[in-house]
Parts: sequence; structure tokens; C-alpha cells
Amino acid sequence: MPFCASKCFYCDFNSYVASESVRAQYVDDLVGELKELKRWYSPNHSAKPLQTIYIGGGTPTMLSAREFERIAMTIHETFERSADLEWTVEANPGTTTPEILRAMKEMGVNRVSIGTQTFNETLLLSIGRLHSPEQTRASVEQAFAAGIDRVSLDLMLGLPDQTLDDVDDALTQVLAAGVSHVSAYGLKVEENTPFFSWEKKGLLHLPDEDLQVAMYERVRERLLDAGFLHYEVSNYARPGAESRHNLTYWRNRPYFAAGAGAHGYTGKMRYENIRALGAYHEARLRSERPVENEYPVSRQEAMENEMMLGLRLAEGVSDRDFFARYQTSIEQVFKGVCERLLKLGLLTHRDGIWRVPEQHVEVANEIYAEFVGVHT
Repeated sequence: MPFCASKCFYCDFNSYVASESVRAQYVDDLVGELKELKRWYSPNHSAKPLQTIYIGGGTPTMLSAREFERIAMTIHETFERSADLEWTVEANPGTTTPEILRAMKEMGVNRVSIGTQTFNETLLLSIGRLHSPEQTRASVEQAFAAGIDRVSLDLMLGLPDQTLDDVDDALTQVLAAGVSHVSAYGLKVEENTPFFSWEKKGLLHLPDEDLQVAMYERVRERLLDAGFLHYEVSNYARPGAESRHNLTYWRNRPYFAAGAGAHGYTGKMRYENIRALGAYHEARLRSERPVENEYPVSRQEAMENEMMLGLRLAEGVSDRDFFARYQTSIEQVFKGVCERLLKLGLLTHRDGIWRVPEQHVEVANEIYAEFVGVHT
């Protein structure tokens, strides 16, 4: 849902500040696309019941209850859904209301992911966020009151002038809120954002690498002590509260996608929808698939993705599962890479599972990159 009340200074997502009429038109277009997804991407109607639904943004909680109900009813009418469906909606503090959260719950939403980022009001202003710490707490309480008991909070690390005490305070408040899932992402300065131009001018004062590592370690230490599982590089959950939708990505499984700028994966092809709202609308007026780019995924690329994504998880990559999907072994496809990383202690292989050791997670991106472009 590509709408926000304002654009954060670090954000390069496909999001817009738009009028209610533009938003209403977009909902019309999205509903039309949702109705066509199975015909386009599963023409023999072999799609299994949906296991997860994720409505991201932007800010989906800027929708009116009526707009959300239209989208939800279209999903209900178009797709079969599993009995234990996980349905997540992203929310920004300050945009939630008891009404919209009750409407979401009534339509089947059972998980909310709230973009907190920090509980320091000065830091919130410095990154362009409009909400206050009090509004974060209110959003959590509203979700619980609506009967949505699975709530996740997003935190950001490495913000301008952020200190270890700021991170500690945020963790204290996260734990007090009683949520079951926490994501903690390091700031990445992206092109075409205010932060990018400020950094080039020397106006952005970011924590040094040692402090950022200390922040990451503090998050891990305190959440593990509180009973959370560190199940993915940037994600922590109470047992059983892992994000099943995001596990679909990390396990390299197929997923439908709809909306401006959405990315989908059929298992054999990846596709990217048109980003610009006007062009997306024009495609829908012509009853066309609003796709900007699509490209086939070769077997080799799929195997590389399996390793790059799967090694992000504490569960690692299983020899048995890999062989079942590709009819070959990890050691045969990535022999040289595996041998080198094992010798360096950057990879382990025990009981048929490949993992990145916890102490090397901070250099994990370099490890994942080793599996790209391997020729067999």
C-alpha cells in the first residue's frame, strides 16, 4: 500500500504522499489486479490455499475501514486460504485507530507489524518520523484491544547520533510492551534520499562500525535473555511467533504479489510491477498485467538463492531439503565455496545442516555473496 503521511529521510521505498481520491483510485486498481492473479500466475488453478498474506507499505493503516474491507473481501472471494492462515498488516504509529484495527481483525488479520524505529523523540524527528513514543505504545495497546495478539515492532540501529543507551531504552520499552516479535535493522543510506545527499555533504553523523556492532550485540543479548529466539539475522520471536510470511522469502518459496512496485516469484520467474502510480493505473485501465520487469530464474540461480537466503536463518539449509528440490547436493554444486568457508570457520555443517556461526553474523553478507555466480 504505497501511501504515507510523509516521506522519511532514509526511505527509498515506493511510497507517496497522495490525496484521498488518488488512494481510492488505487484501491480500485488493486482490487482489479487481485482478481486476476490466479489466472495470470496459476492458469491451471493449481495454486495451493494461501498460507500467509502480508499487506505492506507505505502505510496500510492509512486506509479507511471501508477500503480495507474491499481489499480483504476480494482476497476472500479470489483465493482459498489455509485454516491456520497468517495475515499481517504493516502499521505506523499515529495512523492506527480502534476502528481500522477492529475492521482488520474482523476480516481475518491476526498479526500487525508496527514501524517503531526508536523510542527517542529527538531521533524520531531527525529521521523524519511523524509519530511519538506514546503513539507507538498506543498502537500496540489498540492492536491487543482489537484481539490481534501477534504484534511485531521494528527497530532501527545505526541512526544519526544514536547511542547504545538509546538502543537499551528502546529494548526496555519493547519488552514492556509485551510484543512477540522484534525486527532490528541497521540503517542503510540509499541513493535518492535526503540522507544520501546529507552524507555526501558531511552533514550526516552516523555511529562508527564498532558502535553499530555493539548495538547489534546488545539487541541480541537482551532479547535472548528475555526468551526470544534469534531465528533470522535481523529478526527475533517468541517461540512459535516467527513471521511465517517472511520465512517464505528466506526459504526461497513462491509467492504472489500485487500493487504498484510489488515483487512476486512463481518459482520459475520473478516479476516486478510498475512502480509509478499513474503508469500502474493506465495498465489497469487497459486490463493489462501491470508488470514492468520479469525474468526467468534458472536452476543455478535458484540454488544460489536457496543458499544466500537460507543461511540467513538459524535453521540453516538442509541437505535433505536441497536435494529434494534440485536433485543434487550442496557440496556438489558449491564444493569449492563450502570447503573454503568451512576451513575459515565461517560455515558449519553438522547433522546435514549448513549454518553461519552466530559469532560471524556481522559479516554474513560477505559470506552469502560467496554463493553468487558459482559455475558448476
